[in-house]
Amino acid sequence: MHRRISRVVVLCVCVLLGRATSGESQLPGPAQDPAEPDFTVIALPTTGQVPRHKFAFRLTHRFSRPLDGFDDDFDIGELLGELFGFDSAAQIGLELRFGLMEGTQVGVHRTNDKTIQFFGQRELIRQRNGMPVAIDVLVTVEGLNNFREQYSTGVGAVVSRRIAQRLAVYVEPIWVANTNALPGEETDDNHTFQVGLASRLRLGSRTYLLGEFVPRVAGYRPGRNHASFGVEMRYGGHLFQLNVSNGLGTTMGQLARGGTDRNDWFIGFNLSRKFF
Repeated sequence: MHRRISRVVVLCVCVLLGRATSGESQLPGPAQDPAEPDFTVIALPTTGQVPRHKFAFRLTHRFSRPLDGFDDDFDIGELLGELFGFDSAAQIGLELRFGLMEGTQVGVHRTNDKTIQFFGQRELIRQRNGMPVAIDVLVTVEGLNNFREQYSTGVGAVVSRRIAQRLAVYVEPIWVANTNALPGEETDDNHTFQVGLASRLRLGSRTYLLGEFVPRVAGYRPGRNHASFGVEMRYGGHLFQLNVSNGLGTTMGQLARGGTDRNDWFIGFNLSRKFF
């Protein structure tokens, strides 16, 4: 199974590299700032804008082998033999987003556990002289079993602050409905209110450090709060990111349901490409 996954990854990388450009992406507006080179941090969205009638693509991988081993049975030799988990099965996400009009983008994100998320994002305020932050409104809806059951809707805001083309910070209050994917489980609340916190720091002209944390402050909140950190490299319209997370989730509903109950961390990566 993992050999098939590896072939798909290699094919995607070859396609991306084949379309690489040596120049910088010609994206107008706020996303031209090198501090905000992409439309997501790791799993959380940014205020980056897709130009009207243009596309962007993202591939996510979260490998299922915990870096500390199964059942707290850590074996460094086994971990190295499995290349830090890259030989294990993975939860894969494919995402396509489209600039519907200036300041408005829509998209779809599907993971191979058959979760499909549709999303829309609208720019409300752009960071400029006299306005210290940018604010977008975000709406998502996702369903399990290829969007046939257990629907979850998310509504919230993405607030960003970019500093000196080196640092971008984000605060993202988001309410997600129907996050209890186990309807037979008795809970006080089936909805979740979470506040995403994220940052991206540019180290050089093309290298970034990233981190995000999503505390659930009210409602249904099983497992651990999502946390992730990573490093990425930008080349023209491409971003190659290596990350480590305490869960496998990449949609709003998956983040709201939290990471594993155990202190597990999983290696993964994101590949993104702007087609403009």
